[in-house]
Amino acid sequence: MSDTNDAFDGLGLVDLLDLLEPVPVPEPVSWQPQTAGWLWLGAAVLAAAIWGGRRYLQHRKANAYRKAGLRALAKAGDDPAAISDVLKRTALAGFPRENVASLSGSDWLEFLDRTLQSQQFSTGHGAKMATAAYQPHSPEPGLNALAATWIRKHKRPKQTPTPPQATPEEVDA
Repeated sequence: MSDTNDAFDGLGLVDLLDLLEPVPVPEPVSWQPQTAGWLWLGAAVLAAAIWGGRRYLQHRKANAYRKAGLRALAKAGDDPAAISDVLKRTALAGFPRENVASLSGSDWLEFLDRTLQSQQFSTGHGAKMATAAYQPHSPEPGLNALAATWIRKHKRPKQTPTPPQATPEEVDA
């Protein structure tokens, strides 16, 4: 035992620390999942994120006409004829053309009421829009807010897939 102590006599603390063996460094932990369940979970989360992103983009694209309508409505002010024009263009973008294009007067107001599920166009501020395109009207202060509500909250018909159409070659056969 004295031989061991003699070997270290005269060495300072730093010299003694230099004689220590270095601590072995453990191998790095792998980022790869250890079981297949984590891989399946990761794939499911990725698929759900892709599906959710697609749905979000489809929703934004399907409702882009609403934003355009609100921008045009902001420029229309309180003029009943201009507001009616903005609502007609917005309705043409959101509904089938054959259901909207021919509407005017009370039929137009009933359409707006039906799609908003209220009676505010036929009996409220919107009543002036039935004749606004044909005769001058004074500005209607509450009409712009009502039109903005319609643009934001109107109910669109459910989109049903159309059956495949027969090609002219199939009709002749």
